[in-house]
Amino acid sequence: MGNRVLVVDDSAFQRTVITDALEPEFEVVAEAENGVEAVDAFEETAPDAVSMDVVMPEMTGIEATAAIKEHDPETTVVMCTSVDQQEKMIEAVKAGADGYVTKPVDADALLSAFEDHLG
Repeated sequence: MGNRVLVVDDSAFQRTVITDALEPEFEVVAEAENGVEAVDAFEETAPDAVSMDVVMPEMTGIEATAAIKEHDPETTVVMCTSVDQQEKMIEAVKAGADGYVTKPVDADALLSAFEDHLG
């Protein structure tokens, strides 16, 4: 299997949707439901890429992205966000996000966002 991905979203349903979209092409190595868990899972599994929700409890996706990029700037982070959160996406890009897709997540758009950076 190809690149290893960490899926982060506070919604179990969204994690399932994202995992199902990615698994034909990527190996999902872990899931997390908030930014704190995301950083911990990242350090434990060392994935090539992360699918990151923006708005989550305990630590936002933007904060988690910044922490992950500080640890490994080469990791690809694709944000998954609602359409009405454009201002948050600007913050996410400043934190190091490599791309984003909007919810509801379109499987083809998600795969394309990862393939653009991972090949």
